[in-house]
Amino acid sequence: MSGGSGGIGAAVCDALAARGVVPVVGYARNAEAAAVVATRTGGFSLQLDLTDEDGVAAAVERLEQLPRLGGIVLAGSPALAPMPFGKITPDDMAAQWLVNVLGPQQLLAELVRRCFRRHKQGAVVGVLTQAMGSGASGIEGASSGMGAYVIAKHGLAGVLAMAAADYPWLRVRAVRPGYTETRMLEAFDERFLDLQREKAPFSTPEDVAATILHEALEETP
Repeated sequence: MSGGSGGIGAAVCDALAARGVVPVVGYARNAEAAAVVATRTGGFSLQLDLTDEDGVAAAVERLEQLPRLGGIVLAGSPALAPMPFGKITPDDMAAQWLVNVLGPQQLLAELVRRCFRRHKQGAVVGVLTQAMGSGASGIEGASSGMGAYVIAKHGLAGVLAMAAADYPWLRVRAVRPGYTETRMLEAFDERFLDLQREKAPFSTPEDVAATILHEALEETP
């Protein structure tokens, strides 16, 4: 999985291990943290930098050597930089787009070709966000001031939609957690977070991991 070294990703690895599944702890730069998760869960760590095309290809080569890859969870994301639409910087937009759209598209295309197609089976779960909003047109209700993050998550939703359309045998799902107690919250002012917690309790990484595993391993009710 991408983003496996901490937060939601590490919680997913723990939950997989509890079910007897060997997790692949994908990481971009924090090799030490990924190694800790891998040791704890009986899995192995794998550098998976979604901003590096050659690095993604190398990671897929390693995954192709496994007896069987059951699925992939796309949980990696750059640090959140809240800002209004008119102040989104090109660098922030590019960073979010690489990790949430371009990298996942390359990764999924290669995994389908080299891992999933041989068994005509595989699961893909993308971690989106409630901040994307909802509604009939898919654009109402987005959280104000969430910058490039929400735009890129809509891009990831498009990647998932096209993978599902082109490979109907592939199990493609998405989860949309709300505020979750991870390091991503460090981007917000504590007073803002206190106000949000008064409205509704925040999720834990373990809560989100349970939802992800339900989508990846079980049939939806």
